[in-house]
Formats: sequence, C-alpha cells, structure tokens
Amino acid sequence: MNKMAIGDVSLSGKRVLVRVDFNVPIDNGKVTDDTRIRESLPTINLIIHNGGYPILMSHLGRPKGKVSPQFSLKPVADRLAELTGRKVRFAEDCIGPAAEREAGQLSAGEILLLENLRFHPEEEKNDPEFSKELARLGDIYVNDAFGSAHRAHASTHGVTAYLKPAVAGLLMQKEIGYLGAALTNPSRPFVAIIGGAKISGKIDVIKNLVDKVDTLLIGGGMMFTFYRAEGLEIGKSIVEEDKISEAERLLKLEPKKQPILPSDVLVADALVGHTQTKTVPKQAIPPDWFGVDIGPGTQREFSRIIEGARTIVWNGPMGIFETDAFAGGTLAIAKAIAGATAKGAVSIVGGGDSAAAIAKAGLTEKVTHVSTGGGASLEFLEGKILPGVAALTERN
Repeated sequence: MNKMAIGDVSLSGKRVLVRVDFNVPIDNGKVTDDTRIRESLPTINLIIHNGGYPILMSHLGRPKGKVSPQFSLKPVADRLAELTGRKVRFAEDCIGPAAEREAGQLSAGEILLLENLRFHPEEEKNDPEFSKELARLGDIYVNDAFGSAHRAHASTHGVTAYLKPAVAGLLMQKEIGYLGAALTNPSRPFVAIIGGAKISGKIDVIKNLVDKVDTLLIGGGMMFTFYRAEGLEIGKSIVEEDKISEAERLLKLEPKKQPILPSDVLVADALVGHTQTKTVPKQAIPPDWFGVDIGPGTQREFSRIIEGARTIVWNGPMGIFETDAFAGGTLAIAKAIAGATAKGAVSIVGGGDSAAAIAKAGLTEKVTHVSTGGGASLEFLEGKILPGVAALTERN
C-alpha cells in the first residue's frame, strides 16, 4: 500500500479528523459489543500522545438520512470515555455550528465524537458540499474505518478532496497489512476456507483465490450448489440454481486448483424443532432432509489440511452455526485454525459470521487477526480496489 500513514505526518497541535467504524450493537442505551471501539483505541491514543486533537466520526445503523434517536452515537461516546478514562465531548451534529463549536473547544487529552453521519442523506450520496463541511473540522484526515473502506461515501472518500494529507490509521494499516500479505506474499502452504450460505456472495473471492492458494476448502450452504453441479441429490438443502454453472466451471479446473468439497454432511429432518440428525456421505443425502453442517469425516480431513498450513484465510461458517446442534463443523475449523496458529501459521479470519463463529468458540485471541470489516474484507479478497483506501494520499 503506497499510501501515507499516520506515522508519516506531524500531529502536534493539529485537529485530526478520524473516520472510525463505531457501528456497534446498542441495547437500552448501552453498547453490548465494544470490539470495534477498542480496535480504534491505538490510533486515538497515538494522536493524543503526539499532541493532536482527535475528532471522531462514524455511522451507526441505517437511519435513512434522518435524525433518529435510537441511532444516536451518544452511548458510544459514554463507552469510549469508560475505555479511555478521558473526557469525551459529544457534538449533537456532525457538521455545522454544533460540530464546529465542540471542535474549537477541544482541549489537550480530550476526544470529540460527532453525531451519526447517516443522519444526513448527503453522507451516503458522497455529496461534495457535505464533504467540505466535514473537512472544515480538521487539519489532517485519518481513515481508520476498514469496515467502511469499500464504500465511496463523503466521510470515507469525498472528504479527502478537501482535507489533505489523508492518511491511513493504525487499524487500517493492520487490516491491509495482513490481508495484503496473504494475497501477495503468503508463507506456504496457503489454505483458504470459504463457507457461508450462498455461493453468489463469495464467487468472486473463490475466483480470485484459486490461483493464489495451495488448497481451497468449501463448506457452508454453498457446498450444496457445488453438489448439484456434480449431479448429486441435496434434499431440501439451500441451493442457488443460477450459480450451478459457475460451480461446474470451478470443478472443471485443473485438479490442483479445484476446490475441495466436504465428503460427508450432517443432515436434519427440520431446521427448527428438528427431532433427528444424522451423518451421511455426500452421495446419500435423503430427499426430504436438510443439509446443515459438514460431517465429522470432513472435519477431520479439513483440520488435517489446516494444521499443515502456514497461511490461513477463513471467511464463512461451515454450517448453521447459530444453532448449537449444527455448529460442530464450524467449531472444529476454528479449533484447527487456532492449533495451526499456535504452531506458527498466520491466520486471518474474515469479518461478520466468521468473527462471530471464532468468538463463539472462545478462540478470538488464538488466531493472528480477526478482521473488523465483513464487506470490506470480502471485496479486498476479491481483488477489488477499496474506495476509502484509493482516496488516501500517495506516499510519494
């Protein structure tokens, strides 16, 4: 990444406008998962330590361009104050007099959090005038919101036209560093595990990875589309009819590039209120049953491959892991990745369901990196240029 980073600029005495990703769950006015807030603390602390004045901006939820109290970032400001032990000012708006007044009153060691960017429809429209208003608040722009870097919004893209230098924060650097190294210079063997319900959401990732990895393992609901491409009975399992031809093409690649499919499947007689589950070979899925997870034979086979890897990328669960009875495959993969990491492998877990799965297994701290960006990490793995990264100032 030949972009300027926060370490390349002087922060002393500067108002530093930081795009963070504080899109966190809130219940009854309290933040229920502060992972994304904690991930931004190194950048915030660096700014303060170097004499800068951090002015933070983020979106929260989908208020559809209107002020909506349930999407206020005020509870996030309260949690940020608890985590940092510092005074966190809160501006009732992200632009205009309220924001400018709070930014002007910011003292050394204090933090300012602006109200939800998406209370203004201009944010998602990447409106130039809105971008200019945001830019007026700072002397330097820092993007530390990898989770929003795949969106060309005013706070991630437009603002960089009016506020320079525009540099990457520490979390942004870390995310791109791990994902970029895996794609461009991985230690080998390089193993990717791709799961999730639908092949449509991951087909571009699979296409981009087949030429880069040594082994590509497929699980989750998408495996049934591959089974259909092989002409197999899949019962009542999820399938994307319009993607069967895509799956066929992947299965016709030269042998060393072909994805490895599960050899056995856990099936259930119902998805809710099921009374029976059983393991069957992939060729013997009963017509009236649902495929819900990879089977134990596949768990052992995939785990053996993972444990021999030096670089691992995992995106997507192996089954319906939210239901404990169908979570065995996903948890087995999580344990195998943690085991490989303990032996020196670099392991990167994609955001979203994969991050939730590794957390459910209690192994978040046992892998190298858990991405904070679901959609952004997917698009990065697809080989796409992220607008929020492209807009940063070139180092040269």
